[in-house]
Formats: sequence, C-alpha cells, structure tokens
Amino acid sequence: QEQLVESGGGLVQPGGSLRLSCAASGSGFTRSDMDWYRQAPGKSRIWVARISRDGFTGYTTSVKGRFTISRDNAKNMVYLQMNSLKPEDTAVYYCNKGGFNGVWGQGTQVTVSS
Repeated sequence: QEQLVESGGGLVQPGGSLRLSCAASGSGFTRSDMDWYRQAPGKSRIWVARISRDGFTGYTTSVKGRFTISRDNAKNMVYLQMNSLKPEDTAVYYCNKGGFNGVWGQGTQVTVSS
C-alpha cells in the first residue's frame, strides 16, 4: 500500500526557513511526479510545487525564488526547502502523488509568525 508521510513543519519567524520532508513507501515512486500542496485556514487546498520523475520542477508564482523542491529517488524522499518565509505561507503542507485522486500524506503544519 502506498503511503506518504510529511515532516519538518513548525513555527518560524518571518524571513526564516524550513525544510519539509516527505517519505514515500510502496511501489512506483521513481516513476512518479510528486507535488506539494498547501491549505491555509478557511481556504482551499492549492498546488505549490512539482518535481517530475526526471527532476524537472515547477512552482506557483507566489513561491518562485523562495521555495525549492527536490527528490532523492534512492531514499524515496521528496523535500521542500522554504526560504524567506512570509506570514501568508502559513498553512498545512501536503505531499501528493498522482493528483487530487491520488495519494496524500497527513500534512505538516507550517506557521510563520513573529
């Protein structure tokens, strides 16, 4: 059974950094594109970043230049390095494989506040 487990969230001051991790179990990881989404309180879940199985990356406009997605296929891991964090980045961050009807992790809370 495929499973995704996120970690690395927490409370950080504006301008700070966090690195989120997503551990994937089950088959097919190396053949899959992987995404990060986030959901702020009272808002819909939105797409943040993607890394293809070949390592190509894409980002939503609001995080370009601040966030970096990466993967380690040998370890079945996906990462999201978040720098220059802003209060509006506060959300629960989710790792995803296979789109909205695919596999989701349980999420990790990121709070950016002074």
